[in-house]
Amino acid sequence: MVGLEEQQSLPSDRDGDDDIVAEGASVVHGEPPQDENGPPKVDTAVEVLHEKVTKQIIKEGHGQKPSKYSTCFLHCRAWAESTQHKFEDTWHEQQPLELVLGKEKKEMTGLAIGISSMKSGERALLHVGWELGYGKEGSFSFPNVPPMADIVYEVELIGFDETKEGKARSDMTVEERIGAADRRKMDGNALFKEEKLEEAMQQYEMAIAYLGDDFMFQLFGKYRDIALAVKNPCHLNMAACLIKLKRYDEAIAQCGIVLVEDENNVKALFRRGKARAELGQTDAAREDFLKARKYAPQDKAITKELRLLAEQDKVVYEKQKELYKGLFGQRPDPKPQPKNWLILIWQWLLSLFYRLFKRQRQKAD
Repeated sequence: MVGLEEQQSLPSDRDGDDDIVAEGASVVHGEPPQDENGPPKVDTAVEVLHEKVTKQIIKEGHGQKPSKYSTCFLHCRAWAESTQHKFEDTWHEQQPLELVLGKEKKEMTGLAIGISSMKSGERALLHVGWELGYGKEGSFSFPNVPPMADIVYEVELIGFDETKEGKARSDMTVEERIGAADRRKMDGNALFKEEKLEEAMQQYEMAIAYLGDDFMFQLFGKYRDIALAVKNPCHLNMAACLIKLKRYDEAIAQCGIVLVEDENNVKALFRRGKARAELGQTDAAREDFLKARKYAPQDKAITKELRLLAEQDKVVYEKQKELYKGLFGQRPDPKPQPKNWLILIWQWLLSLFYRLFKRQRQKAD
């Protein structure tokens, strides 16, 4: 097994260990936006893309924009503007949306116009008129959209594939989907080595999108094993990045996905343990590290983390000891109870009378 100690770069693909991202790395990747109060408030300039579509940039992207027939992967939230009813949220579902520009459904025409103006990694707020959305009738099934409803989208373009055919995932063979995911994973590793860290995260996420749950459920035998050999390393890379971003709950979730398929995966146990330790979940972290050590007893990084947990426990114990000492102070010595002389005299007299009575009785006998 490859050690889990901090590394300066990704191991080479030749060794088959391209699933290790350096623990000392730092990755910047935008957090999923929050929507407690509906669509976010954005004060950037309004760009008119179409008579019925406007855009405001929330976060700048990088690189080129997708062209017609590009297969785009994105996260989005969508609200009916008049009612503020949210009818779609791919962040919550943890399943990116796939859209082939030029082959989108009619109700996504406005969204496609917005996506075609974006760069990878860009996040934006789109306002789409009802004519380029769900139309005059709306949608009364799923999603539930009122008639003639203008739509507000909060959308992030994860990335896209330039394909002349505009082939969607559903039209790909098993080998094509696994191959596309593997290329994305290797692209992510290459970008990581170049310290293009945000772009690397997006490549891993796109690789995972090619190997979604709906696809994995259909695989058996060697094809499933091959797909997992691509998918699991992407989750582990994401976890390592998230730990460095101090997004520990998300890192734990990524490790959990791997552990569902491989409950003894040492890297997943190790990284989940690190994330749990950072959250103060020391008992759970220790359990992960001990299980990881069972399968990698010589790994120095695991031993180091267990030692750090033991030292932390000792420090906490000493602090608690000092705290309780300060609160309650030293236990006072018991004070001697004052003697009652009347009771002592009375007890002495009773004892004397008892001895005299006993002596007289013995003489009588």
